[in-house]
This record gives sequence, C-alpha cells and structure tokens, in this order.
Amino acid sequence: MNVISPIAAAQAPAGLPRMNEPAPDFSALTTHGVKSLSDYAGKWLILFSHPADFTPVCTTEFTVFAARSADFAKLNTELLGLSIDSHYAHIAWVRSIKQSFGVDITFPIIADLDMKVAQAYGMIMPGASDTQAVRATFVIDPEGKLRAMVYYPMTNGRCVDEIYRLIVALQTSVEHKVATPENWRPGQPVIVPTPQTTDAAEARMAEGLDTVDWYFTTRTL
Repeated sequence: MNVISPIAAAQAPAGLPRMNEPAPDFSALTTHGVKSLSDYAGKWLILFSHPADFTPVCTTEFTVFAARSADFAKLNTELLGLSIDSHYAHIAWVRSIKQSFGVDITFPIIADLDMKVAQAYGMIMPGASDTQAVRATFVIDPEGKLRAMVYYPMTNGRCVDEIYRLIVALQTSVEHKVATPENWRPGQPVIVPTPQTTDAAEARMAEGLDTVDWYFTTRTL
C-alpha cells in the first residue's frame, strides 16, 4: 500500500485534466475582453501559459506565436495565452513588445491573478513559484475535448514549429482515423490502426498495404 505523506500531498500539483475528455471550462478577463472556453466551440484552441510578463524567454515565445498566428488560423486554430499577471501588466507587455520588437500580439492573454484557470489545468508545479505557471501547452479540439498536453521548464522556450506540426498531425488523425509516426509531416505515410483480433491480424497480411508485420502497417493518404 502506498502512503502519501502530508508534506508530499501539500506539494503535489493540482489534478491534471485528462486527454480525450472535456477540457476544464473557464471564463476569464483577457486583453481582448472576457473569453470563455465556449467562445472557441467549432475551432481548435491552443491554450498556453507562461511564467511572467516582461521576461525574455516568454517574449521570444510570444513573438513567434504571433508570427505564426496566420498559419494557425488556416488550420482553424486559435491562440490564447495565460499568466498569473494582472490585466494591465499584459496590456503594458503587449505594448512593449510592439515598441521594442515591432511585433503585434494579436491573440488574447488571460489575466489569471486568482489562479483559477492555472489550477484547473495543472499549470502550477511543485518547486515553482506560487505565482508562476510553468510553460504548459494544451490543445483543445472543436468539441471542447483536450487532445494534447505539453510541459516545458521555465528555463527553456517551447518550439512553436513543433506545436504547429502537432496540430496538423492531430487533425490528420481525427479526419482519417490514423496515427502518425515520429516527426511525421504531411505527405509522409501514416500508420493504420492495429488489428484487434487474430482473424483481423491474419487478414491484414493480405490487404495489400505496406505491412512490415501484422501490428505495423502504413499507407499514404
């Protein structure tokens, strides 16, 4: 029997949301007014947290997210930032990025001073400051289900290109009912679902697909 000490329990992160289940609902003040999860119904949403405004690593992430926002929009995907900073700090930071880097931050940023959204999504980790969220990224599908979670440490910025690649791969999997291999890119073969019975496994070998073994089959779209 595993016993969790009171100290360990006190340091444990808030419960994480579960993939393929409804994402935690929220309604919060942002730099574009109040936003709720329901506002993104019918679209893919990338909800991502950063430790603090006016910090260098976060600035690099935001400028690249802004530069790629049109690419995400073509995938029916919206961006929504979050940190445990005030609404006015967000506005000031957005203005500073425009002035210092010449980049418009066109997506909203949640002001989460009460940490309700951060706690609901498990953005506060043990060992981190009580007032800083780690670099967490959540991909939510058009039906409001959580499809992916990616965490980075505070010291290292995310790869926006990888998040974009993940959205493309997820949308491909949903549309075609397939999986994608490591570092998959559009135009490359996808993975066919594995047979679930011995008869289906035997039949798979004669289906004329690119089958290495009964459990490993790929095809082009």
